[in-house]
Amino acid sequence: MMENNINENFEVELAQVKNKSEMIFDKTKLILPGAILIAALMISGSVVFYSLNTGKTGANIKQAAGLTPGEKVKVSVDDDAFIGNENAKVTVIEFSDFQCPFCRSFWSGAYQQIKSEYIDTGKIKFVFRDYPLPFHQAAQISAEAAECAEDQGKFWEMHDKIFSEQGKQGTGTVTYGATELKKWASQLGLNSTKFNQCLDSGKYKSEVEKDLADGSSYGVSGTPTLFVNGYPIVGAQPFAVFKALIDKELK
Repeated sequence: MMENNINENFEVELAQVKNKSEMIFDKTKLILPGAILIAALMISGSVVFYSLNTGKTGANIKQAAGLTPGEKVKVSVDDDAFIGNENAKVTVIEFSDFQCPFCRSFWSGAYQQIKSEYIDTGKIKFVFRDYPLPFHQAAQISAEAAECAEDQGKFWEMHDKIFSEQGKQGTGTVTYGATELKKWASQLGLNSTKFNQCLDSGKYKSEVEKDLADGSSYGVSGTPTLFVNGYPIVGAQPFAVFKALIDKELK
């Protein structure tokens, strides 16, 4: 369950919210579990359903009813970056947000094991698609930055760099922006002039928005959401969860 992946930062923030609520209502000794729950959901925003507004994203988004465990969804790989065996029997498609703490948790945990056991051995094709949540201010530009890095053949290097640099700054949601993304790209050896021009121009804005719209139409409402041959797995689940489904699809 997603709740098992809530990090220490979330717990601290939730405790602070709860303490403030108790201080305000100390005289009356009232308990407001509903208010605390709402605050918790706001903090853990990555798992909250967000009704997307076309005016905010500029994309034509149609929200599906949602995902049902065990129910297969026809999901397109589009023309997005992939790693592994292009002709593999199993295709795993991840919809992710670069600034999402849960996505970073998946990247540092289960993804590394999936990569070692299935991607590097040519057993699966792993596709990355963007789902920048609107309350993560750096999510959209990060997705565009990865696409700009792809122009120079370094999508996955940038993908790893964005997550790893945030991890160095602690847990929870990390604040950063274009300046940091340009610095990280330079550290990867990318041509800074070409990368910066690409990022500043918004060249891949519509491409990222298309991924967001597609994901929403499939029923994605939080990140990370992965599809193993169309079967959804929601959240930064343990490797064993992915392994069980991947092995089943490989038979």
